[in-house]
Amino acid sequence: MKTFEVSFRYQDRMNVTGGSTVKLDASSLPGAIAKATREFVKGLDRKQRFDMNKNGLEIKAVCVAVSGAAKESAGVEEPASQRE
Repeated sequence: MKTFEVSFRYQDRMNVTGGSTVKLDASSLPGAIAKATREFVKGLDRKQRFDMNKNGLEIKAVCVAVSGAAKESAGVEEPASQRE
């Protein structure tokens, strides 16, 4: 599993930028964005959701950490000549 940091921004009817940042674990970037978007939209009320749909939602996602077997296989191995 990888840890992603997903940030959301939208502009409401008062021209104020609203948004949040969520850290979560997912196996892929599209899965992380989908999961974080569902959580973010559930937290909005009806007017905020309307403003988000009208003005658009800006999403930024960054992979923060990799854990488990993927991290071990991504490491650099030392050459056999240096092993004793």
